[in-house]
Formats: sequence, structure tokens, C-alpha cells
Amino acid sequence: MSSQTNAPAVPAEHRILRRAEVEAKTGFKRAHIYSLMKEGKFPKALRLGVRAVGWDSVEIDSWITERLKEPA
Repeated sequence: MSSQTNAPAVPAEHRILRRAEVEAKTGFKRAHIYSLMKEGKFPKALRLGVRAVGWDSVEIDSWITERLKEPA
């Protein structure tokens, strides 16, 4: 009997991703990311400072996972 079958899932680590990391993960450029955000089709950026934003890594990973489930 394996003890791993009922093991609880490890919670995802929350990190703040800067725009360059989000672009690299999604393959989208800045303008497209902001366009999707405006349409409500992409996770909202978090305000980090006067001129800095970031995204929650878990939200971005979840968004990517959902996109991969969509039929082509």
C-alpha cells in the first residue's frame, strides 16, 4: 500500500512575477497582456509601487492551465 495515494497536495508557492516573467511564461507581449486584462480575460496586475506592477504567480499558472484545457 502506497502512502502517497492519499497525500495532501502541496500548496503552490505565491511569488510576485514582474512583466518580463509574465511575458516569458505566456508568450504574450506587454500590449496584449494589458488588452486581455482590460477585457477581463487575464489576471489583474498588483500595484507594487508608483511605477511598478506584478502578478501573483499562482494566478498566472492557473490561467495558463485553464488555457491549455480549452479546445483548439
